[in-house]
Amino acid sequence: MDNIWKSIRFKYIFACILITFIMSCIISISPISIDECKCETNTQSSQHLKQITNEINGHKKRAEHRLAILVPFRDRFEELLIFVPHMQKFLDKQNIDYHIFVLNQVDRYRFNRASLINVGFLETEKAFDYIAMHDVDLLPINDQLSYAYPSAGPHHISSPDLHPRYHYFTFIGGILLIKREHFIQVNGMSNKYWGWGLEDDEFYVRLKEAGLSVSRPQNISTGTHNTFRHIHDRNHRKRDMMKCYNQREVTRKRDRQTGLNNVSYKILDTIKMTISDTSLTVINISLLCDKSSTPWCECEKLVGSKEGRSKEKKKTNNNNSKLATGL
Repeated sequence: MDNIWKSIRFKYIFACILITFIMSCIISISPISIDECKCETNTQSSQHLKQITNEINGHKKRAEHRLAILVPFRDRFEELLIFVPHMQKFLDKQNIDYHIFVLNQVDRYRFNRASLINVGFLETEKAFDYIAMHDVDLLPINDQLSYAYPSAGPHHISSPDLHPRYHYFTFIGGILLIKREHFIQVNGMSNKYWGWGLEDDEFYVRLKEAGLSVSRPQNISTGTHNTFRHIHDRNHRKRDMMKCYNQREVTRKRDRQTGLNNVSYKILDTIKMTISDTSLTVINISLLCDKSSTPWCECEKLVGSKEGRSKEKKKTNNNNSKLATGL
């Protein structure tokens, strides 16, 4: 019995030694490369991370400078649906690294375009080095119009020679590019302009006093009728032309009390959304009004009254430029 057990044990040990020897030979001659497999996995992970980053940003970062498109907004959803996909197609041709911010005023006061731009700047200045103050109803349709970084000074894209409606020399409304340093230098825009008009004219004076020259597109092949598409429906949305209290007197003067450093507001929420595959951010803003300073943030008169429509008809380009030329 002992001899049988010794024989079985010897055979078992011999079999284990043989198997171990065979496996060692196979491993030594096998072309397996662990590093090669790991390298392939890392490449796939890197590509996946890039894809996620591109989806978050909405598009690939291709430029040295980042543009925040600030769109003052209230009850213009139909125009926004046209604006966003149009701007995506237009700006992607120029390889602009941009993001659209819809500055949605949600308080009960009259619309204040300048204050919304101030708020938009404060909320985006850390991540973007220049802004476009951009009306939602003005669409560029000539590819010669550049949204590039305005290193030399503010660049007025919708110049008086090209804008479909406003043609006085000191007009800088519609679409204006300005870098972060210059906007801070002039303390942003005045916060006193509740209702429609004149905030751009006051801003022109700020730029002029700071010694900043405004450039405009040169050698453009189109004119006032075919450089931009203006999608504002005056019959559907009447402009808030009302003037109450001493608003007319105050807003014809250079504002040296308010600006970027004291705009009063609350951010209610920030919403990420997508329109036609274009990522944008909606900032719901509640502006605060100091009625001891600007009681006209609420006017008792009805917007769109006969008086308001009559004043709008009488308003001319010369009247628009009085602030800029008379100070």
